[in-house]
Amino acid sequence: MPMHAASARIADPSWPVLEAPAVEPGQVHFGFLLLPNFSMIAFSGAVEVLRMANYVSRRELYRWSVMTLDGAAVQASNRLPIRPLPSRGLVDDWDALIVCGGLQVQEQVTEPVIKVLHSAARQGVALGGICTGSYALVKAGLMTGYRCAMHWENLYAVREEFPAVELTEELFVIDRDRMTSSGGTAPIDLMLGITAERFGPELAQGVSEQFMLERIRLPSERQHIPMVARVGFNRQELLNVAQLMEEHIEDPLSFRQIAVQIGLSQRQLQRMFKYYLGMSPMRYYLWLRLLRARELLLQTHMTIMGVTVACGFQSPCHFSKAYRARFGRSPSSERRQALD
Repeated sequence: MPMHAASARIADPSWPVLEAPAVEPGQVHFGFLLLPNFSMIAFSGAVEVLRMANYVSRRELYRWSVMTLDGAAVQASNRLPIRPLPSRGLVDDWDALIVCGGLQVQEQVTEPVIKVLHSAARQGVALGGICTGSYALVKAGLMTGYRCAMHWENLYAVREEFPAVELTEELFVIDRDRMTSSGGTAPIDLMLGITAERFGPELAQGVSEQFMLERIRLPSERQHIPMVARVGFNRQELLNVAQLMEEHIEDPLSFRQIAVQIGLSQRQLQRMFKYYLGMSPMRYYLWLRLLRARELLLQTHMTIMGVTVACGFQSPCHFSKAYRARFGRSPSSERRQALD
């Protein structure tokens, strides 16, 4: 099945055809393969980083093409269609091909899609997926030996279907010639990370400032996955435990207090957390407190002592040790990096 590529426009035949920008030495060409019901926010966020990088640098560092398998307009999950312009011979010089997924992705990853991805891989094209587009790479067998990010709504089902693939809960992953991200605004973070690696952190920061982002999120940051997505509605006890923990971040409860308030034995709670989350209740509780601490470090001007108290740690030393074990850096290093 043929694939058509070129710069994209909203499907309106009255719009003029736009000329492709002149190719600049070192320019990076991204292809975006749109699957039916793709996520518009994921796609537009990724493309807008490329556009803004050109604007901020006053150079044509990036160009991009939009593809569908048959050259016809494809409808996003918000029902807005995108139509690729006729091919201008850009297909053979992609540097990277990004699959944009969305709803019902399992149905959209057909054999022709898989053939396109294998063809690109054979030609040495870097591959990526945004939102649920990562599923296409996994199903095509092209993520073996790579770490892979994916939207949390699909993460657990894909883990069950492909247990050999290393799926992470991180916002995005850049692993050699594979680039994957979760959904929502995470593709913005992915493209900012790519831009920082390729053209320097100053340009990525300039793009971020144009978007009025509070900060550039790091690849090590994880998606916030609601407890209900992890265990389902049939485990109301675990949902109640998570809510109780979140209500007591500053004044942590003991394991015994939690069990008494929920109405279960400590042994029952241990078994449920181990089975559904693969960790103990108190380790999950510590994880919640450290996530809150990171938010406060990165998004407020609270002192490290203030964050220590707000997140229920006994001392700055105790807090620093737990934080370093979880995130690989101390709270003070995290704060300095955010300010740089």
